[in-house]
Amino acid sequence: MDFSINVGGRLLSLESPLVMGILNCTPDSFFSGSRKQTEREIAERAQQIVAEGGRMIDVGAFSTRPGADEVPMEEELRRLQTALQIVRREVPDAIVSVDTYRPLVARRCVEEWGADIVNDVSEGGRTGIVGVAIHEEESMFATVAQLGVPYILMSVQPTIETMLKTWADDVLQLRSLGQKDIILDPGFGFGKTLDENYAVMGELEKLAVMELPLLVGVSRKSMIWKLLDGTPDTALNGTTALNAIALLKGAKILRVHDVKEAVETIEIVKRLKG
Repeated sequence: MDFSINVGGRLLSLESPLVMGILNCTPDSFFSGSRKQTEREIAERAQQIVAEGGRMIDVGAFSTRPGADEVPMEEELRRLQTALQIVRREVPDAIVSVDTYRPLVARRCVEEWGADIVNDVSEGGRTGIVGVAIHEEESMFATVAQLGVPYILMSVQPTIETMLKTWADDVLQLRSLGQKDIILDPGFGFGKTLDENYAVMGELEKLAVMELPLLVGVSRKSMIWKLLDGTPDTALNGTTALNAIALLKGAKILRVHDVKEAVETIEIVKRLKG
């Protein structure tokens, strides 16, 4: 199925899958190679993502690894302001996503610092990074609808069946608020055991019933390295294998640490599919 999304007035086709490169402006992300804090590191990472073929840059200012500490909103804002301004300066044509679960942070990133997309790991506020409900003055669903930007809705549900049921309600609510562009993320590593992660991957094609573009983010996650008795540093090969499977099952965006390898995987799968 051919999808397109409106990004800042530009119609972006997802007929050919795209790569979203991860830029973590944080000191404690689970993959040490992705931690970028200085101005030079952030600039070089943004340039690297684009040079290797990434069309999107996902900027996050807190770690979503299990057991991570909550980052105060003021600190998250400080990190994101710095990083987004550098990214916009260095690669002005890149599509920039902000990875946050806080509606107030999302609003400032879009309105003040040029973020194009909101990537929400909390499934609309059901959970924070440590499984705690979020209480803020604004609703994330209402916020993204008002901002008029594409919204990545990640699931924390453990099975395809519960995922589809919850998403059906979420999408209905978002549409009622006027949200146009919705991207679904099954949330590998969030609210799922190792076996549940693989069960979801095995049935990923069933999510096509939602008729919405699918983002898959498995890059160097524990579902790979725990299975293979490794570490995040040794999980690139497993990441590539799962990315290829996800593409064959309908993924339109790959969120990754290793952009070049993901771009190559897309080219191989495209040739295979003719």
